Amino acid sequence: MPRTIHVLNGPNLNRLGRREPEIYGRTTLAEVEAMCRAEAGEDTVVFRQTNWEGQLVEWIHEAIDSGAAGIVINPAGLTFGSIPVLDALKMFDGPLIELHISNIHRREAIYQRSLVSSVATAVIAGLGARGYATAMRSIRELIDTEAAKQA
Repeated sequence: MPRTIHVLNGPNLNRLGRREPEIYGRTTLAEVEAMCRAEAGEDTVVFRQTNWEGQLVEWIHEAIDSGAAGIVINPAGLTFGSIPVLDALKMFDGPLIELHISNIHRREAIYQRSLVSSVATAVIAGLGARGYATAMRSIRELIDTEAAKQA
């Protein structure tokens, strides 16, 4: 039975491929979306990007209310200071993967403390855009593991 996986992207990720390519690479967000859909198999992907904190919170609420099976989130700059995003994610009871294109732990100090990590099931960082494909495979495995526990 197909499940729904939400892939949520925060500020400036709409600029992938053009923004600091030495850090984020040249892959565009449209290409990232295609990667996610290719890895989803029969599962449904809700793929979104916003530059607005409140919109990201609303989409997390939507994932919760619609019974999403899992969330992959790259909160981008909101990772390090958004209590509203953290509080919304705390309400999600399914598998949650925090994703970063760069390795935030090798970056400037301001990028090394993620609020989201405290509630994430897993964290993927530093694999570039291909981290999204890894995240999709991983979230599907986590969902399967959760389903097996409940069976």
